[in-house]
Amino acid sequence: MKTIDLHVHSTASDGTVSPADLVAMAAALPLCAFALTDHDTTDGIDKARKAALSVPGAPEVIPGIELSTDFFGTDIHIVGLDLSYQDPAFQSFLASLRQNRLEKNQTMIDRMKHDGIPISYEQMTSAFGEQVWTRAHFARYLLSLGLVSSIPEAFDRYIGDHCPYYVAGKKISSSEAVSVIRRFGGIPVLAHPLQYHFNDTKLRTLIHDLKSAGLIGMEVYYSSYTLPQEQYLCLLAEEFSLLPGGGSDFHGDNKPEIHLGTGTGTLAIPPEILQQLRRANSSGLNVKQA
Repeated sequence: MKTIDLHVHSTASDGTVSPADLVAMAAALPLCAFALTDHDTTDGIDKARKAALSVPGAPEVIPGIELSTDFFGTDIHIVGLDLSYQDPAFQSFLASLRQNRLEKNQTMIDRMKHDGIPISYEQMTSAFGEQVWTRAHFARYLLSLGLVSSIPEAFDRYIGDHCPYYVAGKKISSSEAVSVIRRFGGIPVLAHPLQYHFNDTKLRTLIHDLKSAGLIGMEVYYSSYTLPQEQYLCLLAEEFSLLPGGGSDFHGDNKPEIHLGTGTGTLAIPPEILQQLRRANSSGLNVKQA
């Protein structure tokens, strides 16, 4: 059975597999499509699409993005699919987000350096190039220094929320991200809604606000979700007239337990999920105001 994966990262942001190699990996799997959804950048999309032209059985490469946003102090991620990613106005918008991220990363570097950790912008660039850095890059750098024994430990001790070197940075609101994605022809999807650890009331408030801004889908299917969690999210999606979406959130070696297409081994998203999202988007439908 052919499947899809609508949440995948490459070396253009915090994945460890290049866009071209992702295509080769996907072609060896029963995947008919995957969305490249790097953080705040679309730099990998053309590379993946070019590679797909020369790979037999290559799946469709869906142009995507994952935006980090703010919802009353919580970092919320919004995935955009089928974007007009080459639009100069959209690229200008992304450039402003990357500048905000650059300032945040410099603050993290300054704080670590102040506390005696041997780190600099030049050292990070030498290690990771000019790609969009996320906290995963800092975790890998701390691991390379021997300060931690694993990436999860880096988050637990150094850079996770409420840790000494966590910097929130400037973010757009979650509703604004949804509106921007719609403005550039994309399908906005709330990423991994249970990862924010909201209670039911707060999660409903988030979904209601995003629905009002034009949200079309919600990740009902995700690598770490149990069947009861999927069922709960399916009911929420139906209640708010949202369509189900989902993906593995593949990052390569940064999340070694997560595999492309199958997550932890049981993920199997049918192509009909993508078809439904596309039909809703092409109709100009906000599906239904909640």
